[in-house]
Parts: sequence; structure tokens; C-alpha cells
Amino acid sequence: MSENGDLNHRSSIESIGRREFIKGAALVGGLTLLSTVVPACLVSPRENESPAEPAVSPASVKEEGKMTKIALVRTGDRAEGVRKAISLLGSNPVRNKKVVLKPNFNSADPTPGSTHIDTLRSLVRDLQQMGAKQVTLAERSGPGDSTRTVMEKKGVFTLADELGFSILNLEEMPAESWVQYTPKESHWTNGFHFPRAYREAESIVQTCCLKTHAYGGHFTLSLKLAVGMVPRVGYPYMGQLHSSSYQRQMIAEINTAFSPDLVVLDGVEAFVDGGPARGTKVAAGVVLAGLDRVAIDAVGVAILRLLGTTPEVSKGPVFSQEQIARAAELGLGVKSPQQIQFVTGDKESETYAQKVREVLLKS
Repeated sequence: MSENGDLNHRSSIESIGRREFIKGAALVGGLTLLSTVVPACLVSPRENESPAEPAVSPASVKEEGKMTKIALVRTGDRAEGVRKAISLLGSNPVRNKKVVLKPNFNSADPTPGSTHIDTLRSLVRDLQQMGAKQVTLAERSGPGDSTRTVMEKKGVFTLADELGFSILNLEEMPAESWVQYTPKESHWTNGFHFPRAYREAESIVQTCCLKTHAYGGHFTLSLKLAVGMVPRVGYPYMGQLHSSSYQRQMIAEINTAFSPDLVVLDGVEAFVDGGPARGTKVAAGVVLAGLDRVAIDAVGVAILRLLGTTPEVSKGPVFSQEQIARAAELGLGVKSPQQIQFVTGDKESETYAQKVREVLLKS
């Protein structure tokens, strides 16, 4: 078992419930129309045609030496932590945009095994208050329970009705809702299928947990969320990923297919070993927010080291961790800890940020 991975390839999918079909069909129809007008760097390739360049737009590639802000809030209150962390960033990347939201619903296990419903509620409300035109949660789960079952257990459908956001169950989407994507110079044999919902999104927001990964990823933060964008049913991708000695580099390479505008990490609780579904849980008491997924993961790894974690996550400089090193090499974010600037709103958070900074800078 591994996060968003399953070696059991089924040939059929569950029937689509009426509510999710209507929402999913509407989104797919809108995205099909959108593909004729979005910038060239986001336009989907024709069927079975790989894009010539990664989907990461030039604006998202971090220049050498350019700083990025990471908001750090010490708190045990998820709702307040999410709100305050986003506010500290001082930017609004979702105003007047249709947002596609990627949570961590690999399973329905209690947080940090999956996204806490309070974190999701707070984040969706914040996005709506920031002027997002529409919020659509797009996810696939597994192994284990189906995506629909995971969302039912987590109360996602009820929350969607409460807050007025849409749900796109990637596990139930038809073939035309995917495009073949082949990263250049990657460790993927023939690339992978990638959802149009994310490929053509006006804005992407991610929310991840703080935890280790016991099945080859070493840790599962923001970069690892991308594995849940790749299908597991009827395709060989998860088998290829989890049998490869380059698993961590391949995780980073999935991220070349898209570029998030905002990442929120719920570190109120953390797994310092085990994961992704179960592990040794500790009270970490921190929420992060940032615009740079590489920086988020680097800070997350530093926090895991402060908490006391596995040998794999503790080894070497933070930026030598293979997920982070490959992502930085691909231009997906910052390339060094010196490019990370912490923003905090109180003395306790600043004191903690200083401790994290010291771990980041340690060679």
C-alpha cells in the first residue's frame, strides 16, 4: 500500500451518482470550451499527443535568488490557522477565478491520514470570501475504498451542499476527461494520463497534511498530492511508480503538468513515522501557507525533523531530499533555503519559525 497507489487494475468504474454527474459534466463541458481560449502554456494536447513543454508557466518558475513567502502560524485551531496563514501572505491569487481544489483524500483515515473536514471548510470559505468565482474539489482516492466512499465517510458531500462548492470524482470521469502527458527527460516510461480539470484550471489550490510516507515516498506533503491526480484504475502508472527506485523523482515530475496558486499545509497534527494512512501521531501545532510548493515541502520536512522523524527524512540537507531536489531542478519552486522568507503574526510563531529556519540552513 502507498498513498494514492493501487496495483489492482480494475476494468470497470462505479456508476456516477446523479448529483456528481451533473456537477462533473458541467465542469468538463466548461473546461472543454475553456481549452480554446486559455494561454498556450495551459492548452491540452490533442489525444495521445504529449505537450512539447511542461505545463508550468514561465511565471511560476522561480528565478535564481528570488524570495518566496511562507506564512507560519502556531496554533491548535485549524480554522483560525488557515484563515490567518492565508491572510499573512498578503496576496490573492484566486480572485475572479474558477478554483480547482486538491485535498488529501487518499483514504478516510483520521487526520493527518487525510484532510480534516474543518480545514476543508475553512479553506473553501476563505476562497469564496477572497472572490473565487467557483470552487470545485477534484480528487481520486485509493488504494482501499473508492473515492465516493472516502468522500462519504469524510462528510465531503454534506459540506459541499452546505458551502455550495462542486465535486469532481476523478475516479468516475470518462476517458475524454483525461489527456496523455509525457514530461520531458523524466523517469516515467511513457508519461501518464492527467485530468483536464487540473490541466485547464484557471486556478489550483492544494491543501496537504504533515506526515511521513512508509512506502517509498519518505514524506507526503504538497508535491506528493500530485500522485492523486494520476489514475490508478485500468492503467499501469501506480505499479510503475511504486516499483521504481526513482519513485521520489517521479513524484516531482508529475508536478510539471500543473502549477498551483496557493498551498495550505495543516500541521496541527503530524505523523512522524508510518504514513500515509496511519503512523505515530504527534501534536505539531502549526499551519503553513505559501505560493511555492517546493518551499512548503522544504519547511514541512524541517518541521518533521524538529519533531523527530524517520532516518530517511532526517538524512542530509533538506534540499537534498529527492522529491525536493528534483522539483527544484525542474524549476517548480525555490532552489535553496535562503530563498524562503517566513512571515508570522505573533512572537510564538516567529520563535518557532526561527527554529525551522535553523534546520533548513543546516548542511
